[in-house]
Amino acid sequence: MGAEAFFREQRAAFGHTLATQGTEATLLQAWDSFDGNVAIQCEGQPPVDCAKGCASCCALRVTALAPEVFVLADYLRATAPALQRHGIDLIGAVREADAITRGLDETARVAARRRCAFVVQGVCLIHRARPLSCRGHASHDRGACADAAAGRVDEVPYSGPHRMVRLLLQAALQAALLDDGKAWGAYELHHALVLALDRPDAQAAWALGEDPLAEAAADVEQREAMAAGFDEMGC
Repeated sequence: MGAEAFFREQRAAFGHTLATQGTEATLLQAWDSFDGNVAIQCEGQPPVDCAKGCASCCALRVTALAPEVFVLADYLRATAPALQRHGIDLIGAVREADAITRGLDETARVAARRRCAFVVQGVCLIHRARPLSCRGHASHDRGACADAAAGRVDEVPYSGPHRMVRLLLQAALQAALLDDGKAWGAYELHHALVLALDRPDAQAAWALGEDPLAEAAADVEQREAMAAGFDEMGC
């Protein structure tokens, strides 16, 4: 199946799930589709070298769609008491990270070398619920990733299939959200989470067509072209 046919199929599938089961079910569908299609596309490719404890790429700016932000905001609220008993203030860490990195572009974010707030002792505490942008970032050489993070090299052998599947699925999910009248852009993760945490009715407002995460938007200048691209690929 070609890229455009895959996009159209996924867009329609996400649209159906949005209409019948809601946004969380649609997000789970996107994650399952990512795992299944990456496994297919990676057949015959070199294995990825990512592993627990390797967080070199976790200093990059992370963007997420609104459903991903709201799922993580719910997770933070639900797990805060248990984590605090173990001395982990994840909500506080998110707020601190946002205060330091808010508004930084990709280059400045990398230069800051600030680890994602969710990485604790080298482990991602939201790994099972990480955004598509994280899922699509995989490397064939963790040593090269560490060298890049330290500024010793510029190139890292990223997995092309992971990136391609992520881009197509994220675009299909955004198109389905657009079709459903929802705010569909990408948001800087830490800032968007602070906005969602500070406004308990944020998800309900988003479901009604508002954009309570607009202040954290990371792609405003590209949205018109992106929407046009969705239309072209949907023909």
